[in-house]
Amino acid sequence: MSKSAYFSNQALPTALRLLALVAALCVPPAHADEYTEVNALVRAGQLGEAMARADKYLATKPRDPQMRFIKGVIQTEAGKPADAITTFTKITQDYPELPEPYNNLAVLYAGQNQFDKARAALEMAIRTNPSYATAHENLGDVYAKLASQAYSKALQLDGGNSAVPPKLALIRTLFTPEAKAQKPAAATPAAPAVTAQTPAAPAKPAAVTPAVPAAPAPAAPATPAAPAAPAAPVSSPAPAAATPVSAAEKEVEATVRAWASAWSGKDMTAYLAAYAKDFDTPGNQSRKAWEEERRSRIVGKSKISVKINNLSVDVKGSKATAKFRQDYSADALNISSRKTLDMAKAGERWLIVRESTGG
Repeated sequence: MSKSAYFSNQALPTALRLLALVAALCVPPAHADEYTEVNALVRAGQLGEAMARADKYLATKPRDPQMRFIKGVIQTEAGKPADAITTFTKITQDYPELPEPYNNLAVLYAGQNQFDKARAALEMAIRTNPSYATAHENLGDVYAKLASQAYSKALQLDGGNSAVPPKLALIRTLFTPEAKAQKPAAATPAAPAVTAQTPAAPAKPAAVTPAVPAAPAPAAPATPAAPAAPAAPVSSPAPAAATPVSAAEKEVEATVRAWASAWSGKDMTAYLAAYAKDFDTPGNQSRKAWEEERRSRIVGKSKISVKINNLSVDVKGSKATAKFRQDYSADALNISSRKTLDMAKAGERWLIVRESTGG
């Protein structure tokens, strides 16, 4: 991706990250080949042919969000930000549940120095998915740029204000090459992958086979007439008792799967009960506002399926972290993403205290 696809102004501390929605959507095998071929053309720089193939595909499937997203990426690569903005805007209108198009709109707006529009787009991305870490990071970058502009304007209007220069200098320290080097570079991303990358299951520790004690050598007889003393029987090693951590891991796993089942069944009582009273609600929402928003998003769907794959659990005392790939389907929408649930034990139950997507 060309730098202009991120920011034309190099003063920003880090470039906004342009994401590939196609990596987050479940792709039927029959369509994956078509996506692969179009992406291969993009990687080869054959943007004209890639666009022709995308348009041909969309002629028969005009609402396909994945190919439309690829088209927006092609338009961005081709230096047509206005066309890309139109494409991503239409995707947000047809699929408001997806945060990635909002993120890419923000990237394009920021590239045109339209930081207020970039901010609004990122706030929509976060509202759509409050656990969207990339959008939060990008929003921070946009706020930094807006603050820099505001301080520069204040200094221009009142050059004698001694409070402004230190603030401006502080923000500018984020713009130095050293600061940029500490964060992921806005490298040109490869064309979006066409299938959800399922991380390999965490390696299981090798089973430890308990060593069998060697049989003791027979005792030498004291005298030929005296029988040798019988060797003491060797007891077999006792099987290792299940540790509390192993039991806790099973409890956490069962809790996570019950939470997914309640979500799939639109059982709001069980779903909301899976969250602790001190759950870190996204966006500083009140618990009541968050619950109402979740109800409207879940109950309004005609059918929901939430599947958990590659679940790994790490328990440390009364705290636990569950990481997995979540395959979510609702009506015509299919999304696969990485999910992390931070949990705490309250009495005999494990409850969710924080959730995040990605990573």
